Amino acid sequence: MKFSPDDTIFWQNDFVTINLTLVTTWALMLILVIGAKSITSKLTSGIQISRWQCVVEIIVTTINSQIKEVGLNKPEKYIGFIGSLFLFIAFANLCIIFPGFTPPTASLSTTAALSISVLLAVPFYGIEKAGIGGYLKTYLQPTWIMLPFNLISEITRTLALAVRLFGNVMSGGMIVAILLTIAPFLFPVIMNVLGLLTGMVQAYIFSILATVYIASALQAEAIKQH
Repeated sequence: MKFSPDDTIFWQNDFVTINLTLVTTWALMLILVIGAKSITSKLTSGIQISRWQCVVEIIVTTINSQIKEVGLNKPEKYIGFIGSLFLFIAFANLCIIFPGFTPPTASLSTTAALSISVLLAVPFYGIEKAGIGGYLKTYLQPTWIMLPFNLISEITRTLALAVRLFGNVMSGGMIVAILLTIAPFLFPVIMNVLGLLTGMVQAYIFSILATVYIASALQAEAIKQH
């Protein structure tokens, strides 16, 4: 029984492997890019707007408000990154309604890649605001003795993000597989419905945690300057 899309390999040559995780990830990204291009190309500033534009504005407004509530005062600066994380994870998990589809987030490689992107985004925004010297000084706060502990916290935080998302998706897949052997018709339908809900929750939690990490890095530098 295959719980991870990594187990389905389409082509392999030495260390280069094309598996189901890679295929579904790029397919989902392509669909999101095409969808975003199609929707945003028809945006208007008039009184009457389309239903799609209304939905897009609701999503953008909600994400902006959540980013601002976490502590980032200019949400439009971060919505490209945070919003992309949320939409990709949410869309990937929502696609479980299609029979036989395994979300790429069920692979540890995908969740690790998402977490690494957060790991890189934190110093990126921190350096952008305070400069490379100012940001690196935060690792020496409150004293230089804390340097190794601050570095370890960055790594463990990234691992925690990856394991959190991977564990949630994997556990859901295992429960469905077990229930399929018990009651092949009723329980899988119920679990798929619950999976849609938990998928949105996972996307929300991951995005909020990414926002919190970025905000904490920026706020630490702001406190230091004051």
